[in-house]
Amino acid sequence: MGQLKNILSRAGLNGFFLALIGTILLANIFPEWGAEDSIIPFKVITHYGVSLIFFFYGVKMDPVKLRSGLGNWKLHLLIQSTTFLVFPVIVLLVQALFGAGDDPIWLGAFYLSALPSTVSASVVMVSIAGGNVPAAIFNASISSIVGIFITPIWMELFLEGSELSFDLLSTFWQLSLQVLFPVVAGFLLHRVLGPFVNKYSTTLKYMDQSIILMIVFSAFSAAVARGMFEGRSWAFLIGLGASMALLFVMMAALMFGMGKLLGFNREDQITVLFCGSKKSLIQGAAMGKVLFPDPVTFGVILLPLMLYHALQLVAGSIIAQQLAARQKIE
Repeated sequence: MGQLKNILSRAGLNGFFLALIGTILLANIFPEWGAEDSIIPFKVITHYGVSLIFFFYGVKMDPVKLRSGLGNWKLHLLIQSTTFLVFPVIVLLVQALFGAGDDPIWLGAFYLSALPSTVSASVVMVSIAGGNVPAAIFNASISSIVGIFITPIWMELFLEGSELSFDLLSTFWQLSLQVLFPVVAGFLLHRVLGPFVNKYSTTLKYMDQSIILMIVFSAFSAAVARGMFEGRSWAFLIGLGASMALLFVMMAALMFGMGKLLGFNREDQITVLFCGSKKSLIQGAAMGKVLFPDPVTFGVILLPLMLYHALQLVAGSIIAQQLAARQKIE
């Protein structure tokens, strides 16, 4: 149990996870605190805060580590195609099978499927399980940048003709200003600011988490205030959570099987498993503010992603632990 707790902590499932739960509860109790006329300017803080997150993310991108993971193009192609093609298609098939209707929860599930992979959790779990860490760093980093363009395209196709449709070129520009340009600026300053980021990594992690918590709080406050969660029972939330857990297990099994089928070695199979099955809460929250400017709708759409985020950490950590133990036996 102590070892599992350590793994969960390293993967990020610790105080932040509890704070995320507390934030949602607080938004339910005091939704007026997150309103647009609140004394705290959440909209302004989170707008610039998201750019700061991605600026420092760019600083953390070490060119040497990226180059070391560049060569295995078959591995990269499998991970990126699964992240941005296979994952969304599977969710679309499930929605067609059960009937999507106009429930924004279904939209949230598809939004989750179209997002890029998470960076820190994927790399940590690949490292724990004994996988190809340079390839994990490369794929998670590239996924984050590619997602700025692929995710909006998927959402535009999915929302075409609906009242939630948006101007794709305008969205690209907004995301470039808020996400892509800060990443590129940070990357160019890696050599100058890299030591600073390494020295204050813990402080910067808390800054990232605080901004994400504010995005979640303001979105859920608006949704609660407008009654968007009325009629959602605990049974519904448990069922949604179980569905997200099943989705993760299915994607992880598919990725591991594909890695074996294509003849990858053990290290690459592990990298495929974790990088291809995870989704980024940070990018989901950041891009969602642009794609879904109505905070009421955004709050509901975030729910599947938040559940998937928590479950992918728990289930992924257990899988990483088992793979690491098996490697020791072998």
